[in-house]
Amino acid sequence: MADKQQKYRQEIQQMMFVSGEPVEPSPETTAMIEEIVRQQVIEMLRNCTELAARRGARAITINDLIFQIRDDAPKVSRLRTFLSWKDVRKSAKDSDEKGGDADLGVADDAGGAGVMPGGAGPSVEEAAKKNNKKAKVKLPWEPSSYYSQEVPECDEDEDEEEEEMNSITIARLQKADDRTRVMTREEYVTWSEYRQASFTYRKGKRFREWAGFGVVTDSKPSDDIVDILGFLTFEMVQTLTEEAIKIKEHEDLWKERGGENGGVSKKRKLAQGLFDPPSEGKTPVETRHIQEAFRRLQSRPKKSRAMLNGSRLPRHTSLKLI
Repeated sequence: MADKQQKYRQEIQQMMFVSGEPVEPSPETTAMIEEIVRQQVIEMLRNCTELAARRGARAITINDLIFQIRDDAPKVSRLRTFLSWKDVRKSAKDSDEKGGDADLGVADDAGGAGVMPGGAGPSVEEAAKKNNKKAKVKLPWEPSSYYSQEVPECDEDEDEEEEEMNSITIARLQKADDRTRVMTREEYVTWSEYRQASFTYRKGKRFREWAGFGVVTDSKPSDDIVDILGFLTFEMVQTLTEEAIKIKEHEDLWKERGGENGGVSKKRKLAQGLFDPPSEGKTPVETRHIQEAFRRLQSRPKKSRAMLNGSRLPRHTSLKLI
């Protein structure tokens, strides 16, 4: 039943593997993750549609999507980096397509009177480097957008911001480095393929139907919006998997200390390869771990709960985006 309803079982398995789950999860687990992610996407599209309606527009924009995760500064930073490099790749592709004409143009200018024989004009490499520079994505709710004049960008300030915001990314890269350090060539090729798993890449029609485009929102999504949703869905699966793994590790540690089956003798654990079958006692993440992870990620901060203490106002618990 779960296999017939699922559309992204293979992609979710690959994302969970990259997130640190080495054992193949059950169809029930991947089905639960897929449904959670789908509800998150629908909630984001519904909120974006409401924002667009408030300003009198029918189509949702990139800023509407980013506004939904504005409180998660590290995720916004990673998304801005993703969009910046996407723009760089697009500019590089356009420059490559026009490379032949640009070379001929520079050669003709070099032989003319408009450029000094010593080569005072800009070279092709300098022009390409200038065009392919990573642009910073600006958001309308940032304080810098309140003023007509822009503050000159400083590379050092940008580096400090990236170091501050990307701490989670650095931790994930460290875990990935620890896992891939002992991989063989074939294992690393598989790992690299799994890192490319996506809900949207070359699956645009399937994703639009799955996410509810045309039902939740009437606007036709642009390629940038689909790419952003693909980035965010991968982040959702990764966050759910990492939280579920932490819960399972605490559960296994509690069992080893005598919480359950305390009399079982401990056997010596042998070194095991990354793609070896699971050893005795090594089980995949189950649905209860995903449920508990989702419950913890949905918990509200104490500050928001304290605002309603002593009042008779009903506590509306809307869906919190992961």
